[in-house]
Amino acid sequence: MPVSRLHERYQREVLPWLQKEMGYPNRMAAPRLEKIVLNMGLGEALENIKVLDAAVRELSLITGQKAIITRARKAIAGFKLRKNNPIGACVTLRGEQMYEFLDRFVNVVLPRVRDFKGLSSKSFDGRGNYTLGLRDQLVFPEIDYSRVDKVRGMNITICTTAKTDEEGRALLKQLGVPLRD
Repeated sequence: MPVSRLHERYQREVLPWLQKEMGYPNRMAAPRLEKIVLNMGLGEALENIKVLDAAVRELSLITGQKAIITRARKAIAGFKLRKNNPIGACVTLRGEQMYEFLDRFVNVVLPRVRDFKGLSSKSFDGRGNYTLGLRDQLVFPEIDYSRVDKVRGMNITICTTAKTDEEGRALLKQLGVPLRD
């Protein structure tokens, strides 16, 4: 499989910059992307199971990889939720597909978000991983507006090998993710 544009940029520009600026002794010590997880929670799937099929289809279109159906881990009576009920869809991207998705996400999808002024720098988890939420799936060009039955949001988590938020922030900024301070 050919190397994606963003992965090549990481190897040529970002990795040497991180080594020089952050003082890593070798290439393997520098932070890198580990995986990207797209998650779509569907509470309405408890009443209408067909919602899951649409969500799996849309996530598969967005990522180019088949989505899996996530199930409830435990029962919650207040939400009328039983253990093992299907409640969402999830895709985990690794390798070249991950770099390809991040490249498309930063350069095509984020500019299509209404009133976009950059991503918040406060969404790091303390270990260098970044999570953001999208309100609708229509910002992705792969989604056909006429086939969407309902607008659904999703969470996107970018997992890195960085040890701290500062390392993760530096890595994502160098990869072109528009973080505001």
